[in-house]
Amino acid sequence: MSTCSIQTLPSAPKALIRVNGVTISRAMISREVQNHPAPTPVAAWKAATLALVVREALGQEARRLGVRAEPAVDAEGRRETDEEACMRALVEREAVVPEPTDEECRRYHARNLARFRSPDIFEVSHILFSARADDATGYALARLNAEMVIAMVTTDPDTFAELARAHSACPSRELGGSLGQVTPGQTTPEFEAALRLMGPGQVSAEPVETRYGFHVISLSRRIEGRTLPFEAVRTRIAAYLSEAVRHRAEAQYVVRLLGQARVEGIEIPAPAALNVH
Repeated sequence: MSTCSIQTLPSAPKALIRVNGVTISRAMISREVQNHPAPTPVAAWKAATLALVVREALGQEARRLGVRAEPAVDAEGRRETDEEACMRALVEREAVVPEPTDEECRRYHARNLARFRSPDIFEVSHILFSARADDATGYALARLNAEMVIAMVTTDPDTFAELARAHSACPSRELGGSLGQVTPGQTTPEFEAALRLMGPGQVSAEPVETRYGFHVISLSRRIEGRTLPFEAVRTRIAAYLSEAVRHRAEAQYVVRLLGQARVEGIEIPAPAALNVH
């Protein structure tokens, strides 16, 4: 006999949710829940309730101050409603967002040098022997062929391109196995890990296994990345810090607004937990 489960709405507080006397009904919260994925139904319900409380408070304040704004359209073509545009304009106007100083930008750069380093560049060639893990015979043969090629190249490195043209299953065989210049993230993790252990002029001592099969790798040249100077990234750092400060300032403004409003039936969390967009 089959059974089915019915997901019921989480229990909500008996007290009505009100913002300056305006009631937010259970029906409104039920519709809003779908916009707030959460680990549990109760958490989703609370997030939806808080979002509606914030929206109501912002809407009331925008109307009180007579704030008007043209609806914006996002990158995906979604257009704001008139009410959303007014609330956005209100927060942008009322939240004080100081510009980061040059000293703050320099301090961030000094503490996060790894984020401002150009990637290493590898000039690499390879020979691929295709193999599928579910084909035991073909898998073993591919590995054996890769080991044989490594032995041949170790004896005579000048034969790498010729062997690539003859044996590689990768389209790069037409270029003697050359992949040109690659940077981190452009190859598989296993391939990249092998590259990092190699020096210029070396061929992988063992076949490198990836989801495509077994690779014989030859590293021709390695160009180490360098830390970008502050002057080259100052604008990027300032934009990042401004955005971070803006989010905090907007959340703090909403908390102040809710603190001045008469909110009933829900506890207002700290600014970090608020999403004002």
